[in-house]
Amino acid sequence: MQMEYLPRITSPKDLEKLTASQLIRLADEIREALCGVVSDRTAHFASNLGVVELCLALHLEFDFSRDRLIWDTGHQIYPHKLITGRFASFPTIRQRGGLMGFPNPQESNYDLFMTGHAGASVSTVLGLKAGDDLAGEDRKSVAVIGDGALPSGVVFEAMNNAAELKKDMLVILNDNKMGICPRVGGLAQYLDKARSAPMYDGLKRDISRFLKSVPVVGESAKQTLSQIKDAVKGMLHGGMLFEEMGFKYIGPIDGHDLPTLRKYLAMVKKMKGPVLLHVFTNKGHGFRPACDDPVTFHAPPPFQRDAYGQIVQMKSTSSRAYTNAVSDALYKSMEKDSRVCVLTAAMCEGNKLSRIRQDFSDRFFDTGICEAHTVAFAGGMAKAGMRPVVDIYSTFLQRAFDHIFQEVCLQNLPVVFAMDRAGIAGPDGPTHHGVYDISYTRIFPHMVCMAPGDESDVSPMMDVALSLDRPVAIRYPKANVETIPRTLTPVELGKAEVISEGQDGTLVAYGSLLTSCVKAAEILREEHGLDVGIINARFAKPLDEECLLGVLEQGFVITIEEHVLAGGFGSAVLEAASQRGVSSDRLKILALPDRFVEHGERDELLAECGLSVLGIVATALEMAGREVEI
Repeated sequence: MQMEYLPRITSPKDLEKLTASQLIRLADEIREALCGVVSDRTAHFASNLGVVELCLALHLEFDFSRDRLIWDTGHQIYPHKLITGRFASFPTIRQRGGLMGFPNPQESNYDLFMTGHAGASVSTVLGLKAGDDLAGEDRKSVAVIGDGALPSGVVFEAMNNAAELKKDMLVILNDNKMGICPRVGGLAQYLDKARSAPMYDGLKRDISRFLKSVPVVGESAKQTLSQIKDAVKGMLHGGMLFEEMGFKYIGPIDGHDLPTLRKYLAMVKKMKGPVLLHVFTNKGHGFRPACDDPVTFHAPPPFQRDAYGQIVQMKSTSSRAYTNAVSDALYKSMEKDSRVCVLTAAMCEGNKLSRIRQDFSDRFFDTGICEAHTVAFAGGMAKAGMRPVVDIYSTFLQRAFDHIFQEVCLQNLPVVFAMDRAGIAGPDGPTHHGVYDISYTRIFPHMVCMAPGDESDVSPMMDVALSLDRPVAIRYPKANVETIPRTLTPVELGKAEVISEGQDGTLVAYGSLLTSCVKAAEILREEHGLDVGIINARFAKPLDEECLLGVLEQGFVITIEEHVLAGGFGSAVLEAASQRGVSSDRLKILALPDRFVEHGERDELLAECGLSVLGIVATALEMAGREVEI
């Protein structure tokens, strides 16, 4: 499709120059631009296709150069970026040095928060409105939140507070019946009923006043009035929950009908107090394959299309990822032990748990985007004698920090945390990098922290984790598995694996960068004549102090981890050395820097942070007093 209007949009002000038919053409061009991105890289796709008309309507009816707009979760930000002056740089999205795939205030004043986790939009918009009111600024405040994020506890905390403050704010519920996977839970069933309910714009209040004016005489009249009230409630089911929480409810309306969207947005922005506009959309709208399979097309692999727009090739990979290896290990554990249960927070597809959900449906629990609840729920299951595994991204487990402390560690319960995407998460960027989990799990008494060095460690570690009567955290990266040829040492609690010994120094890897250490040691030996040993640490807690402090007395030691320096594995080694009075003069910690690492390919970002094979080689040469020439 030839781009006729989209290249001309340098700001939302330019939308006002377009006719109704030209705006429809613009929507098509935006969708074409989205298809262009996924022709050569993985990107969030179906969710962006679904909000094109909503995005246009919002920018036509509000002035977000002054007004406030928060896109909850933020992965549906692409249309917004395209019409806020970033069309020319759009081809760089999710590439190192290019546009971020989430809102980014450094890119544009139209992006207020760098959002990547679900549920916080209502809170931040309420805070913006309260702050603007105190500053005497007359600004509108709008949050766009999906039905998948709606069950998050923080959403209801914010709505409860908004009802009390009675601030003028608009929450748009973008209801597409999906998160990454189909939504789950009682609230999902409620919204399904709301979809089929008639359009409702506050009639409840008028009917309520009418009912109160009806004279009541005798018990039969009271019963009749009660029945009338129940019938009215049934008819207006869609908005009852939000009305009772103090929000004026409007909807549901068609989120792909641009004139209707504009009409209702123009109306609700004049209303006083908190308002919820219920908009239903189709994830993947405008691209049939994405509509038919929104799960696959949430963030699909790159694909090619023919002249008619049909998919002719979808890039596939035969490589096996750590996510698959952990899922397979869980499956085997569930076959062997009927106590093993798997819990995930709306990440069934991301964590490759579909086979488990299908074959062990009674022991699989998808809680929705409710991480805090998931962890507390797991604590209850463990107390009842089960062996729950919370399979969750490292970056999302942070949302349940207090419950890891209170409901699991304080009770010393056998909950296993399988932390996917631990380390650099690549093009998703700083909101999704899982680089803090060693710090926030290692601090708790009773917790065991472990990380597989390669695929050979995965299944044995899961077996050990499920055998312990205490909390366990296993971290693993968003990367393909590799296997180091060796005689495998059995995984034992608190024991490191010595792969090779070295006279000059030792590389100690915790987790994902073990294979890089093996390659670095080979370069150091063959090209620089350095005899460097390799240790697969396996455990950050309990630490194998005898092994790790022992090598400190034999030569230089470099610890390597895909985690921030503060509170990580290297810090644990330093703490142990200090406690035991062992000199750490020849210890160097290679870890991620004290800054938010931007988005890019994982290998690019590791190299930037000195954690590539060549970065490890350079550090070893420096520690050995050699001139670094790489």
